[in-house]
Amino acid sequence: MSTPSITSPQDARSRYLLRVADTCLIHAQRQSEWCGHGPILEEDIALTNMSLDLIGQARALLTHVGQGATPPLDEDQLAFLRDERDYLNMTLVEQPGRKGGRDFADAVMRNLLIGAWLQLMWQRLQASTDAEVAAIAGKAVKEARYHVEHAADWVVRLGDGTDESARRMREALDRLWPYTHELFDDDDADAAAVTSGLGPARSALQADWQATVKTTLADAQLALPKDTAFRSTGSRGVHSENLGYMLAEMQHLQRAFPGGRW
Repeated sequence: MSTPSITSPQDARSRYLLRVADTCLIHAQRQSEWCGHGPILEEDIALTNMSLDLIGQARALLTHVGQGATPPLDEDQLAFLRDERDYLNMTLVEQPGRKGGRDFADAVMRNLLIGAWLQLMWQRLQASTDAEVAAIAGKAVKEARYHVEHAADWVVRLGDGTDESARRMREALDRLWPYTHELFDDDDADAAAVTSGLGPARSALQADWQATVKTTLADAQLALPKDTAFRSTGSRGVHSENLGYMLAEMQHLQRAFPGGRW
C-alpha cells in the first residue's frame, strides 16, 4: 500500500514560501538530469553542485513552512507526499530537460531565466520580517549569484559562438520565453506578503530581471522573442503535463516505503 498524500498548508504565507521552495526543488530535479551527462567533466560537476544548492534552499524553506503547519510536517513530507495541484513551482522549471530530449542550450538558458529571478527574490527576502526566511535568503543569495554568472557565461559563449550553437540557443530561448510571464503575475499571496513584510510581490522583480536578462541576451547576440498572450499557471497549482511524470519518479520511494530511512 502506498503512502497517502498529506494535506498541504493553504494559508497565504505558506503558499508564498512554497512557491519559492517548490521552484527550487523542481528546478533542482530537472537540472540533476545532467549528472553524468554534462558536455565536459567540469560542467557535469558544476550542474550537479548547483542542483545541490537548490535542494538545500528548498529544504530550508520546506522545513520552515512545515514547522508552522497544523499538524507539523517535515521537509520530506512536503517534498514527496503532496498531490500535483499542491506544488506551486513556476511552470518554467518543470519543462522538459535532458530526459525529454532537450540539450545543453535549454539547460543554460533555463538557468539564466530562473536564476536571475531567484537571485532577485533572495536579495529582497534578506529584508523579510520573518527572521528565519531572512537568514535562509542571506545564504541562498550567494549561491544564486554564482548560478546566474555561470549561466550567463554559457549563454554568451554559445549564443555568440558558431552558427550551430547560436541556432540551438535561439531555439531554447523561444521554447522557454513564454513561461517567463508567470514569474511576475501577482496573486493574493503576493499581496499578503507585501502587507506583512514577508517578501516582495513578484511584479516588483520584473524591471531588474529584464535588465539582467536583456543585457546577457544582447551580449549573446540573441534577440528577445515576441510576447504572446500565453500565461502559465504552475504557481497556482495548475501545471503542464510534465510535472506529473516528474513527481511519479520523485515520489516513488517515499510512497512505496512509508517512513523509509537510509
